Amino acid sequence: MGKRKENSTNSINAQYITECDLTYTVCKIGGRWKLLILCKLETGKLRFSELRDRISGITERMLTLQLRELEKEGLLKRTVYAQVPPRVDYEMTDIALELVPIWKQLEEWGKKHKEIIYSQVEEASNTQEN
Repeated sequence: MGKRKENSTNSINAQYITECDLTYTVCKIGGRWKLLILCKLETGKLRFSELRDRISGITERMLTLQLRELEKEGLLKRTVYAQVPPRVDYEMTDIALELVPIWKQLEEWGKKHKEIIYSQVEEASNTQEN
């Protein structure tokens, strides 16, 4: 396998992620599904099927991948119970629970600005068409 160039985009991105705390955070919870999964677990433990049923549009494969990543990153705890059929629960770790007030603030920001931003985008689109 070849050696990566020292100034490749991947090297620069990796350096930026480790040096910029905000970028690090967004990488941990960013993407289409991670924050949504965490939000669903805010009220307590859920099984895989409960999560799948509460998140419309996510495939079982994608849910599995995202749960594994969140667990690896220390944001989820996975508990396997020795019973038949097997039972697995997912819950947020204490580290992830610290994010709750932050995403509540982001949610408020979205609620406040969503209409304004959509109307500006629509207005700009209409202007370009004319």
